[in-house]
Amino acid sequence: MSDSELPSPSPENPAPEKGAKPKSKSLLRSSLLTGSMTMVSRVLGLIRDIVLVGVLGAGGAMDAFVIAQKIPNFFRRLFAEGAFSQAFIPVLSECREKGTHAAVKELVDKVAGCLGSILLLVTVIGVVGAVGFAYIFGYGYADEPEKFSLLTDLIRITFPYLMLISLTGLAGAILNSYDRFAIPAVTPIFLNIFMIAAALLVADFFPNPAYALAWSIVAAGIFSLLFQLPFLRQIHLLPSPRIDWSHPGVKRILVLMAPALFGVSVSQLNLLLDSMIATMLSDGAASWLFLSDRLVELPLGVFGVAIATVIMPGLSRLSATQSGEKFSHMLDWAIRFVVLIALPATLALIILAEPILFTLFYHGEMESSDILMSSYSLKAYALGLFAFMLIKVLVPGYFARQDMKSPVRIGIIAIIANIVMKPIVVIPLVMLWGLGHVGLAFTTAMAAYVNAYLLYRGLRKSEVYNPASNWPKLWLRYGAANLAMVAVLLAFLFFWNLWSDWGVLERVLRLTVVCVVGFAVYLAALFAVGVRLRDFKAHH
Repeated sequence: MSDSELPSPSPENPAPEKGAKPKSKSLLRSSLLTGSMTMVSRVLGLIRDIVLVGVLGAGGAMDAFVIAQKIPNFFRRLFAEGAFSQAFIPVLSECREKGTHAAVKELVDKVAGCLGSILLLVTVIGVVGAVGFAYIFGYGYADEPEKFSLLTDLIRITFPYLMLISLTGLAGAILNSYDRFAIPAVTPIFLNIFMIAAALLVADFFPNPAYALAWSIVAAGIFSLLFQLPFLRQIHLLPSPRIDWSHPGVKRILVLMAPALFGVSVSQLNLLLDSMIATMLSDGAASWLFLSDRLVELPLGVFGVAIATVIMPGLSRLSATQSGEKFSHMLDWAIRFVVLIALPATLALIILAEPILFTLFYHGEMESSDILMSSYSLKAYALGLFAFMLIKVLVPGYFARQDMKSPVRIGIIAIIANIVMKPIVVIPLVMLWGLGHVGLAFTTAMAAYVNAYLLYRGLRKSEVYNPASNWPKLWLRYGAANLAMVAVLLAFLFFWNLWSDWGVLERVLRLTVVCVVGFAVYLAALFAVGVRLRDFKAHH
């Protein structure tokens, strides 16, 4: 069933009343739909990064731009993709399950008014206090006046994006709750299109290309918000913002959101900490980490976020109707999907780090030394991909039950572990080989495993999640398929090892062959050991 075929709530066609069950899609189909939309966005994002590196290079303006755009993005993930949506969706789902459409509309209106007022205040603080943010997040640039001034300007320009994209996130959370996953999934495409256009068409009209890119981010935020509004109107939930802090739903969301502000964004805090420390390392360190992070984000964003986005409304509804066994089955399905995707993605990124980076970024202002340094941190970050994806699907297991405290407590432990590990790992790497950025990436990956393990253990101890009995057999099957893929990739690299010497077209063709053959071998091996598509079909 497509989005257009889903019924729209209206006075004639109201939202489900108490006891009624919303129509559901196959989890697999919904995840593939969201993943495919997100894949388009991520591929465009990769093209965007290739263009940025070609225009800005690694170091200097690129370092400043990376830090500047991470600040509103960090807050965006707190408000839009993180704490807010994780607190809002369970409350909205409960209201939809047990109340009328009028009650849902009232909740949406008052949440929009309250959230909008907070975002406006934070945005004003960000614009006015840009110098302070520059000192906090770019402390290492304080003794480089030109770079620090550029960073301050870029923060001031891009900060309003926080408000725009967070309101877009509110719209997306509403649409996701009504199983309209495609529109929120396609929206991030616009940011990439605007930035690519700015880099290629208008960058030369600015004193520094970074300014053009910063303004394109704001323009994309405006367009993304306007794009989603007609679809909210279709389901009769276009917000008419009203500020009412006393509304029970608003109060409940605030109670749930306060701890979730921290708990859901632990990995983002760790990545932001990496960027802050990177400003104190060698010139280009922030750029090297950025490129590594972007490549790890590709499978994480396409599959991890897609699965989490799809299961969150379903888990919330199952929690509201106290369907414990189905709740556990849905989590088990999500974890199986993560293992299927994350293990080969992790191994492929580690093995193909240099070929991928040389193919995508070795042009324009980029030096071969920058590629090599980026490959080291990519391998380190990639070690944590499995954990990053697990966190994406385990956290909703808590938030869907409106348990915000447990992920916060676990998140604090993970951040402390990260902070403790950093000097132990980073300092020797800096002193011996000048590879401090690799230590930053590695400790962030290891902290993610601490986080994922504790989240998993908590769900098991509370008996919210009970794994299916066939997991030992599944691990053997997945392990065999991954070994087959690794053998093929290593064989290719043994014979094809001159990536820095080949031209762009030859690199692209060879990498395409490696990836296609590796993926085909993985699929064939899965089939050979008995894994079938029907194993991943589930309904909520």
